[in-house]
Amino acid sequence: MKETPLFNLKNPVHLLATGFGSGLSPFAPGTVGTIAAIPLFYLSLMLIPAHYYWVFILVTAIAGIYICGQTAKDIGVHDHGSIVFDEFVGLWITLYGIAYYAADPKHWISLPNHWVWVLVGFLFFRFFDIIKPFPIGLLDKYAKGGFGIMIDDIIAGIYALLLLKLTTSLFVYFRASLAL
Repeated sequence: MKETPLFNLKNPVHLLATGFGSGLSPFAPGTVGTIAAIPLFYLSLMLIPAHYYWVFILVTAIAGIYICGQTAKDIGVHDHGSIVFDEFVGLWITLYGIAYYAADPKHWISLPNHWVWVLVGFLFFRFFDIIKPFPIGLLDKYAKGGFGIMIDDIIAGIYALLLLKLTTSLFVYFRASLAL
């Protein structure tokens, strides 16, 4: 039987790396960790103006290199499935595509039911994170340390962001066209 690495949730770095413990789920820790990132997306929109959301992403991505790398080093396992801070950042990158709409109710007219778009973004991100199209799979295999843990999810988040932006843009365009 494979021994589970010891995470010290009293250590704030381990707590963040495991997504406040969500990554310790025995079933689909990456998916559970991604779900746990959703309330923090909404919290960030309440605390940070939408036009500065990219700064939040940049800071968390850079911090994630240290958080994930240090935790992996501490437990002696590179990119353990319970390390899900990279999923948090990947989803937040994806949701950048709707941050402007979700942050301000006056924009809900052009993109109503923003929670549905959060779900769509979640599904797009998980798709790219699991399938790992080029170059995600290569980076996941060969990049090491905290950078290696973060980079595949960052690129999966960018791919999902592009698909989400295309989808929401088409939705807004066709919705406006039908209203004429």
